[in-house]
Amino acid sequence: MANKDQAEGKAKDIGGKLKEEVGDAAGNDDLKHEGQADQAEGKVQKGVGDAEGKLSD
Repeated sequence: MANKDQAEGKAKDIGGKLKEEVGDAAGNDDLKHEGQADQAEGKVQKGVGDAEGKLSD
């Protein structure tokens, strides 16, 4: 079962991808870069959750 960090990280990653695509389509580089940053943050948070899950097994 996914822990809180895994779920939140995945959600940030997906939201960031959507934000990046909207920024790209709209020609808004700030929004595009913000989406990329959100994706990176989400991947890190998911990685922390994955590591916590392995430690608790």
